[in-house]
Amino acid sequence: MLLALVMVFALCACGSKTEDGDKAESIKVGFICLHDENSTYDKNFIDAAKAACKNAGLSEDQYIIKTNIPEGQECYNAAAELVDAGCNVVFADSFGHEDFMIQAAKEFPEVQFCHSTGTKAHTEGLSNYHNAFASIYEGRYLAGIAAGLKLNEMIAAGKITAEQAVIGYVGAFTYAEVISGMTSFYLGARSVCPSATMKVRYTGSWYDQAKEQEAATALIEKDKCVLISQHADSLGAPTACELAGVPNVSYNGSTYSAGETTFIISSAINWAPYFQYIIETVVKGEAIAPDWCGTIATNSVVLSGVNQDVAAEGTIEKINEAIKALEAGTLHVFDTANFTVDGKTLTEYLADVDGDYTGETNVIHDGYFDESNAVDFRSAPYFDIIIDGVTNLNTNFGG
Repeated sequence: MLLALVMVFALCACGSKTEDGDKAESIKVGFICLHDENSTYDKNFIDAAKAACKNAGLSEDQYIIKTNIPEGQECYNAAAELVDAGCNVVFADSFGHEDFMIQAAKEFPEVQFCHSTGTKAHTEGLSNYHNAFASIYEGRYLAGIAAGLKLNEMIAAGKITAEQAVIGYVGAFTYAEVISGMTSFYLGARSVCPSATMKVRYTGSWYDQAKEQEAATALIEKDKCVLISQHADSLGAPTACELAGVPNVSYNGSTYSAGETTFIISSAINWAPYFQYIIETVVKGEAIAPDWCGTIATNSVVLSGVNQDVAAEGTIEKINEAIKALEAGTLHVFDTANFTVDGKTLTEYLADVDGDYTGETNVIHDGYFDESNAVDFRSAPYFDIIIDGVTNLNTNFGG
């Protein structure tokens, strides 16, 4: 059965309806999505958009959602169409949309443009262009704890040896966003199962069910991985796990429907708090933050319910213990004492914070890699390091 965690909330909107109803009537919001609701990634955005608009008191004719918008000139065209339709705020959900959103922001200075996973708001300096993300690496770490406990259970039951505790990971691209997520997941698993290692296969696509299922199957059959997770947006990997009877930790929402006997838990960014923030800020006539990063405290990082038929005993308690440490600031996911690179502990690292593919900013201080710091650096992930214990099996997106 599924049971919601004690301290991790279900995906929902936060806050209350805007107090200024008259001004709210003049607001219209446009959303641009890379895919549609068949993609777990885009469905997560779409569900949050609808929830936030409803919670802010907007009627259904006060928002427009455009789906299947590629990362090209089509994005600019969609943004311009939304402006023509009367939208005061336009949001796009994919990394490759950014340059075209900036193009639209320059052409329509009276409209606010917001973009997730982007990197250029702090360098462009446009008053009407903004980036946003969340500290999802914390959610990934928590989901990783569930994975590590499952590995421990398999070891204790004699199903695998400690050395066979190999995690398989299906990644879309070799971008920092993917590497940050897979590394934080791995560190969470290793925090409770020290012998765990991880192998990664990339698909070269955010959403390709056939490739994702193929990659997961190869990780299971060829690479001898005994648990699978992913940063890819279809049900391909969970389906492969269910067919093979291999435990699965998913992303962007529960995949229980595709894996009742293998699904353990999922982490996700809840975008509803950010959507409601930008709506209420525009209603008040205030400035939207150039860069914004949601956290567990803002209900922007969430976990699904735990599938207790698959999860190891004590999973909920161990995750809630880690949540308390994260909130207290006594636990840092990327604590440099907990990982090495080529056998060495990192004392500094020049990350590509400015989005120009050149490392220029030291992001290690006080003994940890300071990921997704929107105040000093940026919200979008910049952790792009392959740490010891993680093996990339393909980086050219081949078999």
